[in-house]
Amino acid sequence: MKRALLVIDVQNEYFTGMLPVSHPAGSLDNILAAMDAAQAKGVPVVVVQHSSPQAGSPVFAKGGPAWELHPKVASRSRAHYIEKNLPGSFINTDLEAWLRGQGVQAVAIAGYMTQMCCDTTSRQAMHLGFKVEFLSDATGTLDIANAAGKVTAEELHRAILVTQAMLFSQVMTTGEWIAGL
Repeated sequence: MKRALLVIDVQNEYFTGMLPVSHPAGSLDNILAAMDAAQAKGVPVVVVQHSSPQAGSPVFAKGGPAWELHPKVASRSRAHYIEKNLPGSFINTDLEAWLRGQGVQAVAIAGYMTQMCCDTTSRQAMHLGFKVEFLSDATGTLDIANAAGKVTAEELHRAILVTQAMLFSQVMTTGEWIAGL
């Protein structure tokens, strides 16, 4: 089964911007390890970058320093790049067509944020008939508080992984994914 690795929104916004990722520790190192292993095994890497569709947005403003890809991701080779402006990586992009053109049948999900763009992309991929592998330690999130309540990054991350494993994806560590390549 031909795979691709989707590296979703690993942008400075999550390191030096307004949305600092806090859980799990080491997620960036695991993303980079997955990218390096994919490259070594001939698995295509797709880098996804989020841009805010709203002019003057305080987060993901296209062209700003927080919008830029993390330098360690930007410096690695990739087979394909897409820019998106919604949580799902398939909407208004060429991702599905590109994957199908490459004969890809399974996608691995890595990047940020677990509950938003990673979860949405995983669900879309499953709905489109792709097998999905969700890298539990190469995805990450932050504590969230809003009008609906508050949740720690650890609780939120765990809840999404449990939900993903119910139907949408095979949840695994980066080490397990690499061992299966």
